[in-house]
Amino acid sequence: MLNSFKYSLPSELDLSVRSAIEVWNDDDRTSRIWARDASVWTGDDEANWLGWLDIVHEELADLDKYRELTADIETAGFSDVLLMGMGGSSLCPEVLAMTFGKSNFHILDSTVPAQIRDLENRLDLTKTLFIVASKSGSTLEPNCFKQYFFERVAEKVGRENAGKQFIAITDPGSKMEKVAKEDGFRHILYGKPSIGGRFSAMSAFGMTAAATMGLDVGDFLSNAAEMVDACKSPTTSDNPGAVLGLILGVCHAQGRDKLTIFASPEIHDLGAWLEQLVAESTGKLGVAIIPVDREAEVPPEKYGDDRVFAYLSLPGNAEMDERFDAVTAAGHPAVRIEMAGVENLGQEFFRWEFATAVAGSVMEINPFNQPDVESAKIEARKLTDEYEQTGKLPDEAPFFESEGIALYSSKEYASKLTDLAEEQTAAALIDAHLSQIGPGDYFGLLGYIEMNLENQEVMQWIRTSVLERFECATCLGFGPRFLHSTGQAYKGGGNNGVFLQITSDDAVDIAVPGQKYTFGVVKAAQARGDFQVLLDRGRRALRVHLSADVAGGLNELAVII
Repeated sequence: MLNSFKYSLPSELDLSVRSAIEVWNDDDRTSRIWARDASVWTGDDEANWLGWLDIVHEELADLDKYRELTADIETAGFSDVLLMGMGGSSLCPEVLAMTFGKSNFHILDSTVPAQIRDLENRLDLTKTLFIVASKSGSTLEPNCFKQYFFERVAEKVGRENAGKQFIAITDPGSKMEKVAKEDGFRHILYGKPSIGGRFSAMSAFGMTAAATMGLDVGDFLSNAAEMVDACKSPTTSDNPGAVLGLILGVCHAQGRDKLTIFASPEIHDLGAWLEQLVAESTGKLGVAIIPVDREAEVPPEKYGDDRVFAYLSLPGNAEMDERFDAVTAAGHPAVRIEMAGVENLGQEFFRWEFATAVAGSVMEINPFNQPDVESAKIEARKLTDEYEQTGKLPDEAPFFESEGIALYSSKEYASKLTDLAEEQTAAALIDAHLSQIGPGDYFGLLGYIEMNLENQEVMQWIRTSVLERFECATCLGFGPRFLHSTGQAYKGGGNNGVFLQITSDDAVDIAVPGQKYTFGVVKAAQARGDFQVLLDRGRRALRVHLSADVAGGLNELAVII
């Protein structure tokens, strides 16, 4: 059964979408997508990145590898599974684990030492299966994670046995494949080189995780295949992915570039996966659809005319229907998706992948590259390389410092805030920064701190305070995971974001085996590299650095804001 889909648009938008549907039909663009015609987009290398179109049916024809993996894991008797990866390698597994209630399946996508230590303390390392997920095998974070946990396991079970607790998911011929073979990994499963990370949910990167959770991969993919086949329809109005993509693209063209996602509790983490797919695909060349996930809800009349809404739930959710009706009655465009059940989650993976590709065509961009993610990686690598050579990160000086809080920005922007502030205090300077939020802007709160429940609650409080005060769209991301997700749109999209980055000292640090730098140094380099790219792109960005008492510093910041 296909998940249901409906939408409501104000009259002007409705006419534009109907016109776009006609154009899409006349140009036969759906068939051209399936024919790998790169001219649907920019005529660049798009045809090289369309392996996701066929992956569901290809994986259905090769299910034995997942059945064998599930049987092996069950026989081995592992108590927990830890997947180590970033972005597309980790977000689909995270959604699956949360949606299907797999509490013994854990994700590590943070270089924050406190988060790594907390996770390690909750695991019996001798009974844990470790999955290293890295398409290229050269991504900094999963390589560091692998080095650390492989050494920790080797200390307990012997180096000759450690590899039996590790699985690699990677592309053929990658550096990770070589490492996995050298270290005697239990299994190596291969991705498809023509699928980018954020489109890899139903490739080995998602389905290996599903198999280790004990999910029936065959059933999951069979349900997803119904949406795949529906998205082949050349009649655009009958194509659930194409219609959604045209709505997103037309809304963006008319200034509604903030995709505000509300998902019911049972499927709430789907929004985190959608964030990466939409932001990293559409945020480039000065344009972006900014996904807004897990934002507090406000009365419909409080939303600006820069929003388009998506409401997702399981059947029988009358409250979600009422929220959809209320926001559309107020004149906002919205889509309403009702999943037949959690087993149909794969249908939404594919629908939104196809829709994102269609929206990219409307926006006249290549939705399959991510140039600004690479820029942040380069800046971070410069800093870690310098640490390896000199034993320290480059010096930096705050433009303001008081007890427990230091503020950083570019010389020009710091001078502007200093001039605007009513007094030279942290509160006044931060207020001057927030006052830069104008019509059509969004606020990005970016925390390079431990992503625990306490910190999330305070960060959400700060975010909601800004939402209510400025009536703007707000985003919340924890670093470095958002660098492989929404970070692309923040840097490559339009200059309509106002960013508050939060960093901190580390109460404890953890060495990265084989390197001079520590996880704390990696985290600091990533934060500073990310911030520098924001400044280089002319973004309105302020960094707030806290002491090692992160909880205390966050609470103080919440009072200030």
